[in-house]
Amino acid sequence: MDRVRIATRRSKLALWQAAFIKDELERVHSGLKVALVGISTAGDRWLDAPLSAAGGKGLFINELEAALARGDADLAVHSMKDVPALIDEKFAVPVIGYRQDVRDAWISPHGGLDAMLPGAVVGTSSLRRQAQLLALRPDLRVRPLRGNVDTRLAKLDAGEVDAIMLAVAGLVRLGLAERVTEALPPARFLPAPGQGALGLECRAGDGWVLDLLAPLQDLATAACVTAERAVSAALGADCSQPLAAYAEIEGDAIVLRTLLASPDGGTVLKAQARGRATQVANLAVDDLKAQGALELLRLAHP
Repeated sequence: MDRVRIATRRSKLALWQAAFIKDELERVHSGLKVALVGISTAGDRWLDAPLSAAGGKGLFINELEAALARGDADLAVHSMKDVPALIDEKFAVPVIGYRQDVRDAWISPHGGLDAMLPGAVVGTSSLRRQAQLLALRPDLRVRPLRGNVDTRLAKLDAGEVDAIMLAVAGLVRLGLAERVTEALPPARFLPAPGQGALGLECRAGDGWVLDLLAPLQDLATAACVTAERAVSAALGADCSQPLAAYAEIEGDAIVLRTLLASPDGGTVLKAQARGRATQVANLAVDDLKAQGALELLRLAHP
């Protein structure tokens, strides 16, 4: 076949990502025509509360998967940090790659994180960011803030909050890198599983699409992100609990750093493991459990 359709959310960032993959596919497959199919998702429409209160990360991909199931699209492009750790067996994510800067961005007209005055209001609806922020600066206040990148920046510029936190990768992809006041290093602020990486989803067993996507595979990035996501899957903590995980390849092994916290940042568990891709997540999860991870999760969901 010489035509493929990509399902995508309609936000600027999602459209940029889908257009980028369109260009990549047309570059590696001469004569292939790629069309974008814009879809509005529940995650884009639910702006009144954190995602954890409305069904979690699936709100960003359910409609895209429905389009795949109906045959209205052949593949979907996701930010991997928005993809639930477990997906329906009818679908596959054969390509995880194109990882940009994994860091969280601190954006404020008042300076970097350490420059903020006590009582300053920080806008974020990410429990992971909230917990790590309050663990570092318990004197700050966190206000839920949803919406696309432009909406959140506009609320900051209007003075509704003193600072916001976004992913550096998204800002770079949108040409907004100059808005980053401070990029927080993973050693200080651990990112979400899959942050900065793109994932390409299709129907499981859809051979011609899998063949089209094969040249885009990035085995190193896929191994790291898969390890990060395995921690989420093992703990059942997609977005209802502050969880962070970041893996890097060092030599012939993967080094995985993880964090599980209480939403108020009062309790922070950290674990680091080194090993093969197939074992490193289990090692980190066992360490977290030994520190009391299951009790922390139970308290979050009594």
